[in-house]
Amino acid sequence: MYPTLTEKANILVKFNEADPLGIVWHGHYIRYFEDGREAFGEKYGFRYLDIYNHGYSVPVVKVDCNYKRSLRYGDRVIVETTYVNTRAAKLKFEYKLYNAATGELVADGSSMQVFLDIETNSLQLTLPPFFEKWKREHGQL
Repeated sequence: MYPTLTEKANILVKFNEADPLGIVWHGHYIRYFEDGREAFGEKYGFRYLDIYNHGYSVPVVKVDCNYKRSLRYGDRVIVETTYVNTRAAKLKFEYKLYNAATGELVADGSSMQVFLDIETNSLQLTLPPFFEKWKREHGQL
């Protein structure tokens, strides 16, 4: 059993994220997932720049979002991001979005990213050495 690696981010819903009725446009929920990954990377030393500095990019190849409740302009959303360990050379995260004021689950979902060599743009089928080291340091191997 591997330790669970999770981070929570508290995000203010901005005016430009809402429609004229004040309801957050559905596509911004995916952006909140991205904000969660950024917070996760800061906490666990796995930022996008760190990955890039090792010679890789990690494009999103799959994302799922299940909408439960609407967010509105002025709400605060708690983004809970959890790393899902796999043996493959990919990153998988699961997300839960909560309305900070009510504690209600407003959405959940997941994303998957793969490693590409930034010079050749080739898909990496084995764990990049720096990722293997990171997994070992965080009890994921």
